[in-house]
Amino acid sequence: MREPEKATAAATPDRRLALARHIVPILNRALPRNGGLTVELAEPGSGVPVMGSGAPRSRAIVRDPDALGRLLSPPVPDTFGEAYVRGDLEIEGDVRSAIQAADAIDLRRLGPTDARRAARWGFELAQASGRPTAAGRVAALTGKRHSPARDMAAIRSHYDVGNDFYALWLDHRMTYSCAYFASHDQPLDAAQDAKLELICRKLDLRTGQRLLDIGCGWGSLINYAADRHGVDAVGVTLSEQQASLANARADAIGLGDRSRAEVLDYRAAATLGEFDAVASVGMFEHVGRANLAAYFAAAYGVVKPGGLFLSHGIASGRGRAAFSERLRPGTSHFVERHVFPDGELLPIEETIRVARAAGFEVLDVQSLQPHYALTLAAWVKALELNWTKAVARSNDEIARTWRLYMSAARLGFERGELDVFQVLFARPLDKQRPAPRALRPWW
Repeated sequence: MREPEKATAAATPDRRLALARHIVPILNRALPRNGGLTVELAEPGSGVPVMGSGAPRSRAIVRDPDALGRLLSPPVPDTFGEAYVRGDLEIEGDVRSAIQAADAIDLRRLGPTDARRAARWGFELAQASGRPTAAGRVAALTGKRHSPARDMAAIRSHYDVGNDFYALWLDHRMTYSCAYFASHDQPLDAAQDAKLELICRKLDLRTGQRLLDIGCGWGSLINYAADRHGVDAVGVTLSEQQASLANARADAIGLGDRSRAEVLDYRAAATLGEFDAVASVGMFEHVGRANLAAYFAAAYGVVKPGGLFLSHGIASGRGRAAFSERLRPGTSHFVERHVFPDGELLPIEETIRVARAAGFEVLDVQSLQPHYALTLAAWVKALELNWTKAVARSNDEIARTWRLYMSAARLGFERGELDVFQVLFARPLDKQRPAPRALRPWW
């Protein structure tokens, strides 16, 4: 292919097209040679080479030269996400494989001439195409980070996308947290029920006890525990849409007198009285390091002496991947703006240290890392199968955002860069007497 003419003062459309035609083959040569991804330019007669042997698992199709220029504007991981959400970039096939291949881009695969050309032409095209603007819905938060008012705005930004949207790809109970699989091919509904049962057994729930669920979502745990274990369950959430649906579901199955959800900040949980057991499932990521002590103090303050508290949440894992980490929860980049504003992931060691400082005893720590990878795979599959409905119930940009971030998160769990833990705590009977303990786990 003939090299494009030297740069002029302002890159014309023809110049930008010529640059893009030369950059795309170089990008393909920088990708790993495993057939995982090809990059193509959506213009007639581009003649883009197919990278590697065999059919690729994914194709990244750039809409036009200007879209490629915006995609090459630093930081590329952020602009990759923005480009996909905006529609500048289409990903056909497995999004996870596309992200994995992008993580493995290595300019050392290029010769010195290709490397110089890619840098020079990429910079020129990026400059000519203009800076990309933020795509899709961006959370506009004000006030002090993790204050009650800002936390409510952050939660509603994510969870009030619409109950009908989430219902398309979650399980039948709409459990928006890691499932517990018996096998790799177990249906999601069964795996989520197994997770709820595991939590109830760890909390040693008995008929007539009171259970508090901090961050109850759409009520899956409180309704399950009230139905299967006979407890009086209360859930708190900052999302009115979640609370409304949770209560409607409880009423529909005759549990309205024993299972209810309220719109309430966890820091005000003391107004609900004392509980035999407390759970917090998939909410911990929203707490933040600055409020970690307040989170455990709130749980400690409402659970009875000798009572149990189970905290289930995502934690930072080992290692980092410079590209895909920007597309996952708790990274303060793409997902911070579009999915989980103010989300923070902390190491499990720090979590346990703060919990013990609050007065809790640690009874059990369990990682469910491989289970979350399977959960996310099931969610993405269901979202893709219901794509037309998902777009209709939200919009194209929201559906794209969730497909991208869940695929990246799955990859993070598979590679150990993210983890998820269930930690079972107990409140001592008093300062001299620890909580009663069994010789073996009772669950």
